[in-house]
Amino acid sequence: MTLPAHRGRGSLSGWEPFRELEELRIRMEQLMHSTFPFPGRGFPEAEAEEGAWAPLADVEDTEDAYLMELELPGAEKDRISVEVSDGELDIHGEIKEKERTGVLRRQTRHVGRFGYRTSLPPNVDTEHITAELTGGVLTVRVPKTRKAKPRRIEITD
Repeated sequence: MTLPAHRGRGSLSGWEPFRELEELRIRMEQLMHSTFPFPGRGFPEAEAEEGAWAPLADVEDTEDAYLMELELPGAEKDRISVEVSDGELDIHGEIKEKERTGVLRRQTRHVGRFGYRTSLPPNVDTEHITAELTGGVLTVRVPKTRKAKPRRIEITD
């Protein structure tokens, strides 16, 4: 990583700390993908295209379900796929870049292919998973199965 150059007196010229942090994040993500490859286990569409990103997500464990909220501003529901198989929830899709008439001076919002995958615990009802996109937030509700009540097992001679 290059360090910012200090030219002349006064403030650092040309130094954009947020741009450098974003570049560092991208490099770390590329390093992780190259160091820990998982052939056939990623997002087929996202793997084929360089620059795929993972949305920010909150996972909440409630009494009767797991709630996942993914930030997808500008996403259209017909461009998002939510799938479950082999104990994993896979959410992927694409956010199209909007048409612009002016010169784009700075872009910090993510566009393009995205993917999010998480393992599900064994106590979920995969037949009743629901997903809703409201206000740029995708909420996926994964209901829990009813737990069996613990009971004491008698030991016989």
